[in-house]
Amino acid sequence: MKSPRPHLTSLAPSAFRIRDERCPDVGAREALLDAAFGAARFAKTCERLREGRVPAEGLALVAEDRAGRLIGTVRLWRVDAGEAGRSLMLGPIAIDAEARSLGLGGALMRAAIGRAKRFGHRSIVLVGDAPYYARFGFSAEATLGLDLPGPVDCDRFLGLELVEGALRDARGMVEATGLLEAIARVA
Repeated sequence: MKSPRPHLTSLAPSAFRIRDERCPDVGAREALLDAAFGAARFAKTCERLREGRVPAEGLALVAEDRAGRLIGTVRLWRVDAGEAGRSLMLGPIAIDAEARSLGLGGALMRAAIGRAKRFGHRSIVLVGDAPYYARFGFSAEATLGLDLPGPVDCDRFLGLELVEGALRDARGMVEATGLLEAIARVA
């Protein structure tokens, strides 16, 4: 008989750890994303940019609790940000419903942004809740000259410069450039 799930809300932030995503995490990650976004996540414009591609190397992170249960996920994907060139697209980020008050979302964001910067990336774009992402430096002003290949609320299309001026003159369509899954499997 399966033991009841402990309440995550009683865990302190030190009760989780952030690590690289691994192949065995796929099922738990997908279940977490389904619970957070439902089937509608596959119809989103950003999904078109991720579809059939692998995340940027070293930029697929998960959080697990002390029992080793996956309770958070974030991934970044290689894109071209119009004329600005190489960039990353963040998303989706999802946190287990019982762990949402632990600061885990913020910890995953800081870890992902920090790694992207250390790896030499120049900027990150995303579609999300502007008040939430503003605390990490994201703004709609950074993406004013950029377009996505599908419908998007312009107030939710946000950017962050990891290198000053990286998105200053960005104009054009954001396009996927990451490694295709089939090629990644062969490599």
